[in-house]
Amino acid sequence: MPPAAPGAPSFSPAYRNTVLWLLVLAYTFNFIDRTIISTIGQAIKTDLGLTDQQLGWLGGLSFALLYTTLGIPIARLAERTSRVNIIAIAIVIWSAFTALCGTATSYVQLLLYRVGVGVGEAGLSPPAHSLISDYFEPKKRATALSIYSFGIPLGTMFGAMAGGWIAENLSWQAAFMVVGLPGVLVAIAIKVFIKEPPRGWADSQLALAEERPGDLGREASEAGAPNPGAEAAGPPPSILAVSKRLFGSWGMFHLAAGITMASFAGYGTGNYAPAYFIREFGLGLGMVGLLIGLVGGLSNGAGTLLGGVLTDWAGKRSARWYALVPAIGLILATPIYIYAYTRDTWQIAIAVLLIPGILHYTYLGPTFGVVQNVMDTRMRATAVAVLFFVLNLIALGFGPPFTGWCIDQFARAAFTAKGMAGDFLEVCKGGLAPAGASPELAAACPAAMAEGTRAGIVSNLLIYAWAGVHYLLAAITLPKDMARAKAQSAQAAPAAA
Repeated sequence: MPPAAPGAPSFSPAYRNTVLWLLVLAYTFNFIDRTIISTIGQAIKTDLGLTDQQLGWLGGLSFALLYTTLGIPIARLAERTSRVNIIAIAIVIWSAFTALCGTATSYVQLLLYRVGVGVGEAGLSPPAHSLISDYFEPKKRATALSIYSFGIPLGTMFGAMAGGWIAENLSWQAAFMVVGLPGVLVAIAIKVFIKEPPRGWADSQLALAEERPGDLGREASEAGAPNPGAEAAGPPPSILAVSKRLFGSWGMFHLAAGITMASFAGYGTGNYAPAYFIREFGLGLGMVGLLIGLVGGLSNGAGTLLGGVLTDWAGKRSARWYALVPAIGLILATPIYIYAYTRDTWQIAIAVLLIPGILHYTYLGPTFGVVQNVMDTRMRATAVAVLFFVLNLIALGFGPPFTGWCIDQFARAAFTAKGMAGDFLEVCKGGLAPAGASPELAAACPAAMAEGTRAGIVSNLLIYAWAGVHYLLAAITLPKDMARAKAQSAQAAPAAA
C-alpha cells in the first residue's frame, strides 16, 4: 500500500481486517435475530394457531416495513455523521426487541415486536457498506463485501442451531431471549474498537498509487474507482441523484432486479425450509435446526465467499463477470434445489442441498461490490439504503407471505383431494386436526400440510432462474455502465471542490 497522504491516518491491513470481521459479527447477529423466526416458526404456528401466511407476515412485511423505510434517513445521517455510532445504537435496539419477542403472548404483540427488530436492523448495512468501502479499495471491495455478507449464512446457521435446540428443550419464547441479549456486547465492541475513517480513505490511497507506474494503479483505474476528489464539504448528493446512478442504466437496473428476485426466492424458501423438514419427515426442532444450520453455514457460506473472490479475480479481465458469475450460479442452482425438495428421504434432501447454495449465493458480493464502485464516496450509504428499500420491501416484505400463501392454497387443494369436507385453514388450525377428530381427519390435516409445503416451496424456487436471467441481461452493458459512472464521478469532482 502506498504511504498515506500528509495528515491522513494510516490503517494497517491487520486493523482493517479486524474491522471487517467485527462487522461480520454484527451482521451475523443481525441475521440470527432476523431469521430465527423461520426455525421456530412451526412451534409458534402450533402454539398460536396460525396460518402459514400469518407466519409469513411475521418473517416478512412486519419486519421489512420500517426496516426499509428507515434505512434511507439513517443512511442520509450516515453520510454526515459517525457511522460507527449509528451501527452501535442500531445493534442495541434490535437486540432489545428480539428479546422482547420472547415475552409476546399473542400474534399481534409478536408482530409489533418484530416491527421493532426491523427498526433497529435498518441501521446496520448502509453505514457498514460505506465503512467497508472506505477501508478497502475498489478491486478488493467485492471480496470484502462478500466476507461481510458471510454474516448471512453464519447468522442463519447459528440461529437455526441454537433456536431449534432452545425451542425444543425450553420454549420458542426462550429462544428469542437467548439469541437477542448478547448483541449488546457486540455493540460495545464495535464502539470501542472501530475508528471512523475519513470519507474516501481507500480511494485516496488509490489516487496515490495511480501516480506511480505499475499494475496497482492500472487495475484500480479499470475497476472503476470513484474519484476521491468528489469528497468535499457540503451536503451529500441527493437521493434522486443516487437513484439515477443506481437504476438509471440497463446494466445497473437488471443487477438490482436480479438481487431483488434472488432475495425474494431466498427469503420465501428460507422461511419455510425448517417447517418443510418437520412436516414432511417428522423431524424435531433441534434436529432440523442442526441440519438447516449446517447447510446454511457450509454451502451458503462457501458460495458467499466464492462469489466475491471469483468476481474480483475475473473482473480484472472484464467487468461483465460481476453479472455473469451470479447469472450462471442462480440458473444452475434452480434445478438442483427443486431436486432436493422432491426427495423421499431427508438424508438425500440435505445431502443435495449442500450443492446449490455454493452456486446460488455467489450473487451477493459481486452485486454489492459494483454498487459501491459506481458511487461517489458520499453516495455509498444512501445507495445501499435505496437498494435495500426496493429489495427488502419486495423480497423480505412479500417473499415469506407469498410463499406462505402458496403453501396454504396447495394445502387446501390437497385436503380437498383427500375427500375431506370444509376449508383446510378452518378445519386444521395450525396444520393439525382438532382434539377428538376422526382418525381420517387426524391423518389428512398433517398430510395436506406436508404436500402443500413441498408444492409451495418448489413453485417459489423457480424464481431463482428468473433472477439469473436479469443478471444475464445486466452483463450486456455492465462494463460500459460502470465506465460511464466513473466518468460522472470525475466530472462531479471539480464542481464539488
